[in-house]
Amino acid sequence: MSVEARRESLVQYLREHGRTSVNALADHFNITGATVRSDLRYLEQSQRVIRRYGGAEVFTNAQLEDHTMDEKTNLNLSIKQRIGALAASLVQDGESIILDSGSTTLQMVPWLAGRVALKLMTNSLHIMNEAAALDSNITLLMPGGTYRRHSASFHGSQAEQAFQVFSFDKLFIGADGFDVTQGTTTFNEAYAVSRAMCSSARQVVVVTDSSKFGRRTPNVVVPIDKIDIVITDAGLSTEDKAALEQHGIQVMLV
Repeated sequence: MSVEARRESLVQYLREHGRTSVNALADHFNITGATVRSDLRYLEQSQRVIRRYGGAEVFTNAQLEDHTMDEKTNLNLSIKQRIGALAASLVQDGESIILDSGSTTLQMVPWLAGRVALKLMTNSLHIMNEAAALDSNITLLMPGGTYRRHSASFHGSQAEQAFQVFSFDKLFIGADGFDVTQGTTTFNEAYAVSRAMCSSARQVVVVTDSSKFGRRTPNVVVPIDKIDIVITDAGLSTEDKAALEQHGIQVMLV
């Protein structure tokens, strides 16, 4: 069994059996305790499991939702920065773009300072503040709406209508989860504004680290047939990459 397959089996075991000790996992998978602890460290960094004293349990959507935007920004930060830089390279002078609220889209902002005649609309207060601090002539737009403190973003019917008024060249959007048969998913029920963004953009670019693949959350935000490009890291499995390409999606890795 490959390392990747073993780690997937470990996550599935924890999902079915709940919190389990390191010794019990070592016995079940016939591996050493040191190997179990190494796997758990990797899976915790990928937000798949949470290590507990002497063991671990699967990472739940509720635990992910408890993270504030500042906390999410620091998770897998180096990977998100590289994804953000690559995503920003797709933005051309004179374009109009949307950056959906998210810790990965936030990492695009520093790389946009040199763009000429760029229009940027976002529902994220963090992104707006970062973009406003740039030494640039970017035209900035915000939709208004109801402010959600936990995500530092605006939602509701007013925000949705604001995006529907405009037409944009590109939408850059993150994900809480990614199902290669369905598309991007979220546990959050306030995702209607993200769908409004999708309807207003000619090209949809999903920016997300590879840990989100295989994490199924209940609400589909961007259907798989609406996605044009996925930018992620080299941790994406060959099977998931092939599945995306079969849907005609361009996959870019950092």
